[in-house]
Amino acid sequence: QVQLVESGGGGVQTGESLRLSCAASGSIFSIHAMGWYRQAPGKQRELVAAITGGGSTNYADSVKGRFTISRDNAKNTWYLQMNSLKPEDTAVYYCNADLTYYDVTRLVSDRFWGQGTQVTVSS
Repeated sequence: QVQLVESGGGGVQTGESLRLSCAASGSIFSIHAMGWYRQAPGKQRELVAAITGGGSTNYADSVKGRFTISRDNAKNTWYLQMNSLKPEDTAVYYCNADLTYYDVTRLVSDRFWGQGTQVTVSS
Protein backbone atom coordinates (compact mmCIF):
# COMPACT_ATOMS: atom_id res chain seq x y z
CA GLN A 1 0.00 0.00 0.00
CA VAL A 2 0.91 3.65 0.08
CA GLN A 3 1.63 5.94 2.98
CA LEU A 4 2.14 9.70 3.16
CA VAL A 5 4.11 11.03 6.11
CA GLU A 6 4.28 14.72 6.88
CA SER A 7 6.81 16.61 8.95
CA GLY A 8 7.83 20.16 9.75
CA GLY A 9 4.86 21.63 11.55
CA GLY A 10 5.11 23.59 14.78
CA GLY A 11 4.59 26.93 16.46
CA VAL A 12 6.09 30.18 15.20
CA GLN A 13 5.64 33.92 15.54
CA THR A 14 4.06 36.18 12.96
CA GLY A 15 6.43 36.80 10.08
CA GLU A 16 8.48 33.67 10.61
CA SER A 17 8.84 30.71 8.26
CA LEU A 18 8.21 26.98 8.29
CA ARG A 19 8.85 24.25 5.78
CA LEU A 20 6.56 21.26 5.59
CA SER A 21 7.59 17.99 3.97
CA CYS A 22 5.52 15.07 2.75
CA ALA A 23 7.13 11.78 1.83
CA ALA A 24 5.27 9.08 -0.03
CA SER A 25 6.28 5.45 0.37
CA GLY A 26 5.04 2.07 -0.76
CA SER A 27 4.49 0.37 -4.07
CA ILE A 28 4.25 3.58 -6.06
CA PHE A 29 4.24 3.47 -9.84
CA SER A 30 3.89 7.20 -10.44
CA ILE A 31 2.69 10.36 -8.71
CA HIS A 32 0.60 12.61 -10.91
CA ALA A 33 -0.12 15.55 -8.65
CA MET A 34 0.72 16.59 -5.14
CA GLY A 35 -0.85 19.12 -2.88
CA TRP A 36 -1.26 20.74 0.48
CA TYR A 37 -4.58 21.48 2.17
CA ARG A 38 -5.34 23.02 5.54
CA GLN A 39 -8.21 23.00 7.96
CA ALA A 40 -8.66 25.56 10.70
CA PRO A 41 -11.01 24.94 13.65
CA GLY A 42 -14.62 25.32 12.59
CA LYS A 43 -13.73 25.71 8.92
CA GLN A 44 -13.75 23.48 5.89
CA ARG A 45 -10.58 21.99 4.53
CA GLU A 46 -9.19 24.21 1.79
CA LEU A 47 -6.58 23.88 -0.90
CA VAL A 48 -3.37 25.75 -0.13
CA ALA A 49 -1.13 24.75 -3.01
CA ALA A 50 -0.80 22.03 -5.63
CA ILE A 51 1.78 20.92 -8.17
CA THR A 52 1.35 18.64 -11.16
CA GLY A 53 3.76 16.11 -12.55
CA GLY A 54 4.75 18.66 -15.15
CA GLY A 55 5.56 21.23 -12.51
CA SER A 56 2.54 23.49 -12.89
CA THR A 57 1.53 25.07 -9.62
CA ASN A 58 -1.65 26.48 -8.17
CA TYR A 59 -2.03 28.52 -4.98
CA ALA A 60 -4.84 29.84 -2.85
CA ASP A 61 -5.08 33.61 -3.18
CA SER A 62 -4.43 33.99 0.54
CA VAL A 63 -0.94 32.44 0.28
CA LYS A 64 0.26 33.67 -3.12
CA GLY A 65 3.65 35.32 -2.83
CA ARG A 66 4.27 33.81 0.60
CA PHE A 67 4.08 30.03 0.13
CA THR A 68 5.95 27.90 -2.39
CA ILE A 69 5.26 24.28 -3.26
CA SER A 70 8.01 22.14 -4.74
CA ARG A 71 8.72 18.49 -5.36
CA ASP A 72 11.62 16.06 -5.47
CA ASN A 73 10.53 13.31 -7.83
CA ALA A 74 13.49 11.08 -7.04
CA LYS A 75 12.49 11.02 -3.38
CA ASN A 76 8.70 11.01 -3.88
CA THR A 77 8.68 14.00 -1.59
CA TRP A 78 7.15 17.43 -1.83
CA TYR A 79 7.45 20.53 0.25
CA LEU A 80 5.59 23.62 1.29
CA GLN A 81 7.82 26.57 2.11
CA MET A 82 5.78 29.02 4.15
CA ASN A 83 7.16 32.51 4.62
CA SER A 84 5.74 35.60 6.29
CA LEU A 85 3.35 33.50 8.30
CA LYS A 86 0.24 35.09 9.75
CA PRO A 87 -2.07 34.03 12.59
CA GLU A 88 -4.74 33.22 10.00
CA ASP A 89 -2.42 30.54 8.60
CA THR A 90 -2.93 28.57 11.81
CA ALA A 91 -4.43 25.20 10.89
CA VAL A 92 -3.78 21.52 10.51
CA TYR A 93 -1.99 21.05 7.21
CA TYR A 94 -2.54 17.90 5.17
CA CYS A 95 -0.61 16.72 2.18
CA ASN A 96 -2.20 14.64 -0.54
CA ALA A 97 -1.25 12.92 -3.73
CA ASP A 98 -2.99 11.54 -6.79
CA LEU A 99 -0.93 8.53 -7.70
CA THR A 100 -0.86 5.10 -9.26
CA TYR A 101 0.41 2.16 -7.26
CA TYR A 102 0.95 -1.57 -7.67
CA ASP A 103 -1.77 -3.73 -6.17
CA VAL A 104 -0.52 -7.30 -6.52
CA THR A 105 -0.91 -7.79 -10.29
CA ARG A 106 -2.58 -4.56 -11.33
CA LEU A 107 -2.11 -0.81 -11.24
CA VAL A 108 -4.55 1.25 -9.21
CA SER A 109 -4.99 5.03 -9.20
CA ASP A 110 -6.25 6.75 -6.10
CA ARG A 111 -5.86 9.78 -3.87
CA PHE A 112 -4.00 9.49 -0.60
CA TRP A 113 -3.76 11.81 2.40
CA GLY A 114 -1.21 12.41 5.11
CA GLN A 115 -2.11 12.37 8.78
CA GLY A 116 -1.90 16.14 9.19
CA THR A 117 0.55 18.40 10.96
CA GLN A 118 -0.31 21.37 13.16
CA VAL A 119 0.91 24.84 12.27
CA THR A 120 0.32 27.54 14.86
CA VAL A 121 1.23 31.17 14.23
CA SER A 122 1.17 33.50 17.20
CA SER A 123 0.82 37.26 16.97
